[in-house]
Amino acid sequence: MRKFPISICVLLLSLSLTACKENAPDTAADEKAIRDNEAAWNNDWKAKDPDKIVSHYSPDAVLLIANMPAMKGGDAIKSGIGPMLKDPHLSLTFAPTVVVIAKGDDMAYTQGIYTMTYTEPKTGLTLIEKGKYVTVYKKQDDGTWKAVEDIDNADSPATPAPASETPATKS
Repeated sequence: MRKFPISICVLLLSLSLTACKENAPDTAADEKAIRDNEAAWNNDWKAKDPDKIVSHYSPDAVLLIANMPAMKGGDAIKSGIGPMLKDPHLSLTFAPTVVVIAKGDDMAYTQGIYTMTYTEPKTGLTLIEKGKYVTVYKKQDDGTWKAVEDIDNADSPATPAPASETPATKS
């Protein structure tokens, strides 16, 4: 007689666990989506397309870059990076070394490394800066991930680019 209630309990427990697994967030898919997003973001920086660059941010995102005021919102970010994008030597590449998805599956962050080549405005020298970054993401209602906080930190002062990495200028 006791076997029947125990069997039902085992069945209900099994069904509950299966339902939990089916409703569990797919962190592998989310991690892939974020890594793919950062790869696309690199391409947008390479193309120097301000609209596409800003499209990776949520409307209320904050971008924190050294020696610049905090940029809050798409318009401020676009305005803040605008002068950078006009630099013919500008190159920015970055790659996540860590992607962490929160248990609630609505927040995540990446931590990674970057290399930026740019023209120093005061001296006209082409410099290379290497550093690390953290980007905090929030999952949007449509399931995409958008950056809400983005900060970088140089490993050391930028160094002059080798002559081979500096494009020739017209005389």
